[in-house]
Parts: sequence; C-alpha cells; structure tokens
Amino acid sequence: MSGYEAGFLDVQLELPVTQQPVIQLDYTHFTVLLDPARRLAAATAVNIAGAELVDVKRGNTWRLDKRVAEDQQAGPELYAKNDLDRGHLVRRRDPVWGDEAKQANADTFNYTNAAPQAAAFNQGKELWVGLEDHVLEYAGANQLHASVFTGPVFRPDDGLYRGVRIPRMFWKIAAWTVTIDDTASLRTAGFVLDQSPLLADIDLRELTSGNPPPLGPFRTFQLPVERIAELTGLTIEQLVDADRYKPTPAAQPVGPRGDWRELASGDEIEL
Repeated sequence: MSGYEAGFLDVQLELPVTQQPVIQLDYTHFTVLLDPARRLAAATAVNIAGAELVDVKRGNTWRLDKRVAEDQQAGPELYAKNDLDRGHLVRRRDPVWGDEAKQANADTFNYTNAAPQAAAFNQGKELWVGLEDHVLEYAGANQLHASVFTGPVFRPDDGLYRGVRIPRMFWKIAAWTVTIDDTASLRTAGFVLDQSPLLADIDLRELTSGNPPPLGPFRTFQLPVERIAELTGLTIEQLVDADRYKPTPAAQPVGPRGDWRELASGDEIEL
C-alpha cells in the first residue's frame, strides 16, 4: 500500500502534523492518521487522479484494521442498532483510480476510515459528499489532480457513547495546483460540516437510555483554512498560506463564526 504521496501534485505537500500521538496507516492512494485515544482518525489524506477514476462496484464490507489493536479503533459495536452512519472520511470514490482501483475501493471500508455521522440523508450531506467533485471540475485544466485532507473536530465535551466521543463537526481541505509562468502554485479551500443540534439547551455530555448524542442536520460551511488549524490544533501552514477564500470583512456577520459562510450549493464555493 503506497499511501498518500506528498509529491502527487506539482508541489511537495506533506501530511498534517497533529498535536496528539497518532498511528500512521497507509492504504492504496490514501493515509489515515489514527488517534488511538479517540479511536478515530485525527486526519486523513488522499490523492485523487480525476482523469483515471474507475467505476468499481461499491461493496459494503467494513473491517477492522489488523495492524491496530481492536480497542484503538471504533468498530462495528459503535454503529449497531442505532441511527449512526459509518461516514467515510476518505470518500469511497476518491482513491479508486488506476490499476489498484479495486484494492483502493476495499481499503476505504476499514473502520479506521469511518466516523459516526447522522444517518439522515439531506441536502447538506449531499453537498458535503460532493465537495471533491467541485474541486476536481475546477482543477480540470491541471489534469484533474487534487489532494484532500479530512477529519473530525475533536472537542473534550463531545458526547461519550459506547466508549467513543462522537464528533459534532468535521473538516475538509482540498488542495490543487495552478501553473503561472511555468511555475506551479498551490491553492487550497477549507470546509466544515456541522452536525450539532440546533437546540442550544441540549447538554451533549448527558446521555439517556444508552442513546448516542443528539445530532442535527448537516450544515456545510466554507471558512478560512486558518480557522480549521485553530479548531483542530493541526500544523498545516502550507495549506493555510495557499487558501483561496478571502471573506470581505464588511460582509461578515458578528460572532465567533463571522468568517464562516454557509453553503446551499456547490455554486457558492469560492475557489
């Protein structure tokens, strides 16, 4: 398994650096940085060759990664008999390209690449799942190459359920290159998926009847990559410096999310 390749784009782009200890797990065309304390990935990184994508039958056979102790990864018991989805962090379709497409497809069904998400499918979730397609379409002039980094936002007050704290937000950073005067330049865009309950008075630390923490409808935001670094504690200076999203200060609402822009469709993404 080759894992994420830092030289896949026309510039060298390394994996994020985490504050917490992680286990690096390389799969076909992608890498998972597993946080064994949280039993979920702290970050994932995938190389996408859009022109080489292969249509492979999905399958749905999730498996534990035998390279990691079972008590360090959230397995099938987390998702049994409840409304939690096994949400792919590396989207199933993204690494499925080239001669190793079938293996890449199977690799995405490791539990180390899953995170608990609200099961209800809605417009917000559909938008989140399709972000990579918008970036690949935009990057078409550069041979449809992109790298995408994804992970949960870990917070100490995430609700504890079956031994796993359930994240309420997820982040994604897409990266691609443009060539200007024969010089490759990195470009990035950052997004957050928020599945927090809309009712502010819910205490996510209190669970009843063994139910998972309450989750709300999927809301997708574009925000400065710098904010993702602040939310996650990740060291991602290269991605921050290449950010294409420049919110207009005068148009920003007042509040802690003043430079977050909620998206209703892919047409609103700023690249």
